[in-house]
Amino acid sequence: MTSAVAAVITDAAGRVLLCQQSQGHRLWCLPGGRIRQAESPVHAAIRDIREETGLETHMVDLVGVYELTGNTCGEDMPDVLKYVFRGQIDGGEASVNSPGRICWLSWHDPGALPGPMTPVARAAIADAVAGHSGVLRHVERDSEPEIPDAADAPDVIEAEPLPVAAG
Repeated sequence: MTSAVAAVITDAAGRVLLCQQSQGHRLWCLPGGRIRQAESPVHAAIRDIREETGLETHMVDLVGVYELTGNTCGEDMPDVLKYVFRGQIDGGEASVNSPGRICWLSWHDPGALPGPMTPVARAAIADAVAGHSGVLRHVERDSEPEIPDAADAPDVIEAEPLPVAAG
């Protein structure tokens, strides 16, 4: 089983920072990544968010631990244990810093999230918006993620700074 981290980061308007993956089905996801050997989940989240977005953050609390299982489109995928934190921005200028991993960064209202989205991101955002902390959930991968029409895609910013207010 692979261990990974992510964070639900919101701005002053309550919008959630999302990344769009640059490979595969280009799913929308929360910023984060894999935990390195001898690295704590909190340090991994801070490091991965900095590497992907350029933002300096701190983790406020643990939204939940999500066990992700199942296959996507017939592909055998490893199971993942993902720690999802509630994070706050301390500084930095948001931009796409890892184009091999993500191609877009943008803020989204939790009631109007883009698709297709990773199942862990959907579950964690719902838990965070509901004010939950420390939840334990089993989440199944979508067997075939829906690919939206490009005309329905949200306005996003590619590799340019996003306005960020330090929290």
